[in-house]
Amino acid sequence: MNVSVDYWFSLLSFPTLIPIDTIKPATPDSITAGSQSPTTPSPDNEAGDAVLTPAAEARLRRKFDRTLMVLVFCSYLLAFLDRSNIGNAEAAGMSADLGFDDAEFQWLLTIFYVPYIIFEFLAVMWKLVPPHIWAASMVMIWGLASALQAAAYNWGGLMACRWFLAMAEAGFAPGVPYLLSFFYRRRELGVRIGIFFSAAPLATTFAGVLAYGITSGHTALPPWRLLFLVEGAPTLILAVILFIYLPDSPDTAKFLTPEEKEVARSRAILQSGKEGKARLGSIDKGEVLDAFKSLQTVIPALMYFSCNVSFSSLPVFLPSILSSMGFNKIQAQGLTAPPYFLAFLVCIGTTYLGDRIQQRGIIIIVLSAIGGIGYVLLATNTSLTVRYVGVFFASAGVFPAIANILPWTLNNQGTDTKRGVGIAILNIVGQCGPLLGTRVFPAAEKPYYFKGMIICAVFMFFNALLAALLRWHFARKNRMLEEAERVTVGNSTPCPAAQEASEREGTVGFRYAL
Repeated sequence: MNVSVDYWFSLLSFPTLIPIDTIKPATPDSITAGSQSPTTPSPDNEAGDAVLTPAAEARLRRKFDRTLMVLVFCSYLLAFLDRSNIGNAEAAGMSADLGFDDAEFQWLLTIFYVPYIIFEFLAVMWKLVPPHIWAASMVMIWGLASALQAAAYNWGGLMACRWFLAMAEAGFAPGVPYLLSFFYRRRELGVRIGIFFSAAPLATTFAGVLAYGITSGHTALPPWRLLFLVEGAPTLILAVILFIYLPDSPDTAKFLTPEEKEVARSRAILQSGKEGKARLGSIDKGEVLDAFKSLQTVIPALMYFSCNVSFSSLPVFLPSILSSMGFNKIQAQGLTAPPYFLAFLVCIGTTYLGDRIQQRGIIIIVLSAIGGIGYVLLATNTSLTVRYVGVFFASAGVFPAIANILPWTLNNQGTDTKRGVGIAILNIVGQCGPLLGTRVFPAAEKPYYFKGMIICAVFMFFNALLAALLRWHFARKNRMLEEAERVTVGNSTPCPAAQEASEREGTVGFRYAL
């Protein structure tokens, strides 16, 4: 049966369940007056004559899904292929050809995350530079760096290519969830971030098979050089496509009709108090400092660090882990596909569920526990069957947990500046995790990698604890906001606590997503 892409994305275009984000911008008068209708913009919000009916919004979401989501999904899929094919190149004889040892190969893995951390601040550039220009530039740079690895004739050349590859990816992937927050409302955002992030396990699902197909033939070039060339070329083509088709904001998207642009403009004003174009090009310095001091920024960053310890090591070392179970290299590459495909499905399913029930903290707690159990099974069992089941648990816990942390962070930042800073801090701290994760599976500890498995398990359980703490913090803050607004009702003067909260978060009636 042939099913179109439109059909699958149409399943995601559900109407908003509770209008938590459809509230007019905060003013002292509006605090006492209450929130606006969730379907029609108020006359004083300058949203034009567009009526936000569920059908009109669903049509708009479908257009965003068919264009924006497809572009960013393909970009991240290629990004993950380009960053992780170093492991497949190693299996194809790279180290033997260039004459470096296991310690130097470990540094090729680790060096990627050094510039990835240093250049995380580039995520803010999505707000300062037109996104189609910024995204295309970053994709072009990492595509060139990836392809040029094929021309490296020593360890230093590969290290340089990995540096620029990471620098460009740091300027792209961390900013995409922030870009999506310009197009989708809070209750629409999570599943889209889940789809974007699910490109990582999907890429890993077929990366081994693709690499085997490229490197198994007899060519004039060494197989590992051909691998870098073939997998780098599509990225360069995609950079041109992004420059032409990636929209900068909803109300300037070329693929929308004038009526749809008006609907998009109204949605933007109802969510942030500004239309799409006005949300780009500037940063509020006061909000930057406020973001640095808030728990909703700091704790998610620590959660991302914890997950990334496991996330960074799993794609690189899973073939080796499976090989240590007694499988040959070809079997090991093939056996990585089912766990990653399960992770792909769980990413989409749990982020969709999080949007529907608005209980993302509980989802992250459960996923983190599942991932931790998977690593415990891998660390404490010698049974082949039990250890392979552990791989499924680890994959289905680690990848989806990260996919849910990202929208949870964005949904609990009240303004565009805070969302941008929150994502930057999340990635700066979070990307330190791989510095540890890529160093805890030394070849000397084969076949069970006990220390590495236990470290990953501990961090996944720690992530569950952090998620529980953050959820408690948000529930407490919501109770305080509700109490402050109850005091405000009937008073001519806004309650100071309610007014302060509204000014801090940018909207009246703001509630933290649990």
